[in-house]
Amino acid sequence: MKIALMSTAVVLALAGTAQAATLKISCGAVGQELELCKQSVAEWSKKTGNEVQVVATPNDSNERLALYQQILGSGSDKIDVLQIDVVWPGILASHLADLKPLASGAEKAHFASIVSNNTVGGRLVAMPWFTDAGLLYYRKDLLAKYKLAPPKTWEELTAAAKKVQDGERAAGNDKMWGYVWQGRAYEGLSCDALEWIASYQGGSVIDASGKPSINNAGAVKALETAAGWVGSITPKAVLNYGEEEARGVFQAGNAVFMRNWPYAWALSQKADSAVKDKVGVMALPKGGANGRNAATLGGWQLAVSKYSKNQKLAAELVLYLTSSEVQKQRAIQGAYNPTIDALYRDKDVLQANPFMGNLYTTFTSAIARPSSVSGNRYNQVSNQFWNATHDVLSGKTDAKSALARLDASLKRLAPAGFVAAK
Repeated sequence: MKIALMSTAVVLALAGTAQAATLKISCGAVGQELELCKQSVAEWSKKTGNEVQVVATPNDSNERLALYQQILGSGSDKIDVLQIDVVWPGILASHLADLKPLASGAEKAHFASIVSNNTVGGRLVAMPWFTDAGLLYYRKDLLAKYKLAPPKTWEELTAAAKKVQDGERAAGNDKMWGYVWQGRAYEGLSCDALEWIASYQGGSVIDASGKPSINNAGAVKALETAAGWVGSITPKAVLNYGEEEARGVFQAGNAVFMRNWPYAWALSQKADSAVKDKVGVMALPKGGANGRNAATLGGWQLAVSKYSKNQKLAAELVLYLTSSEVQKQRAIQGAYNPTIDALYRDKDVLQANPFMGNLYTTFTSAIARPSSVSGNRYNQVSNQFWNATHDVLSGKTDAKSALARLDASLKRLAPAGFVAAK
């Protein structure tokens, strides 16, 4: 924390001596992202005298990546600072500035694994902003009402969700569902599906050697289990749900369980939330008795476009936004997980988000999507993965056939393996 605080002071001192300029930053808008981004850049603007304009970009990560590739591919300076997904450094690296010479060691305060993820070819192309891992939210009051314990396995979750759902519907709430999650054909489904498959010991789509590993019995069992939820304990509409659609159902009091990222905690505890003080948070269940808890690693970074006409000033803004001071503020106000280890021992952060201490190992041991091994082909890999999964969930095909076809397709995409093809 000391390193980060010192870096913030240095950044502001340097910024104060620079000529005022106008920067443009793209921020996400899931949960309180946009509100907190605007708040922080306004504080930096006030301290430095520079103007920062917040550029609206699509919330759907696939659409945002496509927009970034279009802008950066043309060499445009339309955006100086970009919020990028944890799986994008390898895809966008050639268009991003190296922040290492400008960071003065500030990156050393952050989780080393994320800094390593953001380092491509020896260049630090992004600074960690917040990290994520998939979590299970549950209704403490409803589990107590039906004398149920929080589920340890997906099988226990399925049974508990059905029991409470049926009981609540019989009691008059015909909108009640057992379990909501992200089922739309997009990157979010790749995250959910990776958790299911890893929990059943089915690997992570591509193994460390670069060979597709998706065609196995654990992966088949995982997708068969998830497909069995649709229309039973999960609404069929989940096939078009992203994070916010799932949160909307849960926060309205109409779901027993929800899979989502940590940001949903702060919103569930707002004064106008129907589930305030009724929510528990835990690790996602294991895939059967021999399975494991598995959470997909998520999170967002801040990068500087190499086409920016104000790269040094943009880097100073990035270092301020990713500092301990701002990450603490975002954790308390929005439940955005810090990327600075010391903040997981901060009493103010833990008071606002008790789960950040209880589930610390969940965040530090989350499973990475196969973005490093597949490099600039990750988007193609993920696109094929989420489409194959969506076909199974929607009943277009069975899990065994879908995964056999996915395996063959991935092998065609990289006949010599993804490491060799990178």
